[in-house]
Amino acid sequence: MNKKQKNLLIRIIVSAIFFVPLYLISEDIVHADIPQWLIIVLFLVPYLLVGFDILRKAALGIKNRQVFDENFLMTVATVGAIILGEYGEGVAVMLLYQVGELFQSYAVGKSRRNISDLMDIRPDYANIEVDGELTQVDPDEVEIGSIIIVQPGEKIPLDGVIVEGNSALNTSALTGESKPIDAKAGDEVLSGTINMTGVLKIETTCEFDESTASKILDLVENASSRKSKSENFISKFARVYTPIVVYAALALAIIPPLFMMLTGIGMGGYATTGQLWMDWVLRACTFLVISCPCAIVISVPLSFFAGIGGASKEGILVKGSNYLETLSEVRVVAFDKTGTITKGNFEVTAIHHSPLEEKMMLEYAALAECHSSHPISLSLQQAYAKKIDPSRVTDVQEISGHGIMAKVDGHDVAIGNEKMMTKVGVKFLPCHHTGTIIHMALDGEYAGHIVISDELKPTSKEAIAQLKNAGVEKTVMLTGDAGAVAEKVAAEVGLTDFRAELLPADKVTAVEELLAECSGKKRLAFVGDGINDAPVLSRADIGIAMGALGSDAAIEAADVVLMDDDPLKIAKAIKISRKCLRIVKQNITIALVIKLGCLALAALGIANMWLAIIADVGVMIIAVLNAIRCLYTKNL
Repeated sequence: MNKKQKNLLIRIIVSAIFFVPLYLISEDIVHADIPQWLIIVLFLVPYLLVGFDILRKAALGIKNRQVFDENFLMTVATVGAIILGEYGEGVAVMLLYQVGELFQSYAVGKSRRNISDLMDIRPDYANIEVDGELTQVDPDEVEIGSIIIVQPGEKIPLDGVIVEGNSALNTSALTGESKPIDAKAGDEVLSGTINMTGVLKIETTCEFDESTASKILDLVENASSRKSKSENFISKFARVYTPIVVYAALALAIIPPLFMMLTGIGMGGYATTGQLWMDWVLRACTFLVISCPCAIVISVPLSFFAGIGGASKEGILVKGSNYLETLSEVRVVAFDKTGTITKGNFEVTAIHHSPLEEKMMLEYAALAECHSSHPISLSLQQAYAKKIDPSRVTDVQEISGHGIMAKVDGHDVAIGNEKMMTKVGVKFLPCHHTGTIIHMALDGEYAGHIVISDELKPTSKEAIAQLKNAGVEKTVMLTGDAGAVAEKVAAEVGLTDFRAELLPADKVTAVEELLAECSGKKRLAFVGDGINDAPVLSRADIGIAMGALGSDAAIEAADVVLMDDDPLKIAKAIKISRKCLRIVKQNITIALVIKLGCLALAALGIANMWLAIIADVGVMIIAVLNAIRCLYTKNL
């Protein structure tokens, strides 16, 4: 509990201690020979103690010409009740309203703490070695290619590659997974993870502004600015609703008693005209307390805020509540293959039909691909297993969806898929093995093909099953790989459909075709990780990117980022969003039904201030407590 919440709690307790005994003996005080002004003062002490900030906000709202809000409603209703002699009810309304505010503040704080845990990934410093001694510098000052030293217990301040040392890393702030991972020399590490056991020397691969920690912080900080349709509706609703109920209360206070005085109808129930006016003004004050839209205005954004906080705890970053709402309507999920359904850990498994020695074939392939960071290119370089001299390679030309053309030691090399061979006019031999087939032409002659295999992620099959259980009707894989490979992967994991040999532009076309099939409120999500997935992620109703190994372009274009690249989290994200929307609808329904019923009772004079308190503060507390449930996501 923060300082502001503690202060409010103390004010509530002190006010309650003063008010409760006073209220219990209020009947005796009224009949005792005590001046009226003293009775008013006695009740004003707890009232002002607990409600002075509400009165101040209402006064500022009037001054700034932003009159119609819950502070104004509470002020008018409680001051009106006190003026009419209902001292106890006026103080009780303000006291219990502040209890509701405390609940709401606590709930927001709890949601914020979940996100604050994530914000704790921001590193305070980086260690660099100067003249044999460690010096702490601001992470912003560290350049690409610098060697930083991270000691046990410290956060890794920038993305990089371990050049010396090994350790266990705590990645829970990024992925939501508490199990440490082992890291050794040569492994890539992400900023924001915590070094647990050994000293690490890391060569930085980016500046702090481009690091994983910085990007995550930016995503979270901007999430609240993107409001859902429900939140926008509630904001507009409150702006229209509040003035209407104020004018309705004013009409209730003036029109019925005026009508009764002029016509004489119903006057028999009142001893005096003053009693008549007091009764209807009190009804109007009760009406105002009941009509306060706090429960809806507070609980709807709080539900989304808690939903985003609960998702972030699971390693799922949702960039805004609008995306959380869209995610709940997903019925079709399209996947990229490499790095999404499969690990993207390609290995060379065979070389066929090459007149060259295998080592020579791999040398040409690795050199031609040396400027690419694609997993297939990296697998070729890894299979070559020797240091590559980029100066041997010139005139590199990457043809999207085909492959690469380059000069290696003066020889023309074309390497890629069957489309590349067709493009350069070289007759190729098909391969009947399952895997990614990389054909190569050397100086215009076919030089054979390399078979590269990829493994499925261990959770891919279960992820598809979970999506079906979550109500997703169609799962489709869109890949640039060969049809045989795509068919095998689709069958293994249980996809309903697949489309193979697609260029990046073809993927966009395929997504547009799938979007055209989505009727009504059905939405399509696309899951990818590569640079070539960025256009498709933007085109889908909701884009989901793999955040650990995914490209910067994919993460930037996506609406949701999975920090541990686990496809199981897709179904989890959908379930979290649906729980959040379900709670939002529950809160709106409960609040409107109870309030409308109590408003009718208040207008008829059946409801008193105590019922008004239950209708306002009680409903608000119920709605806030219900909204907090969005934080709990473990058992979804």
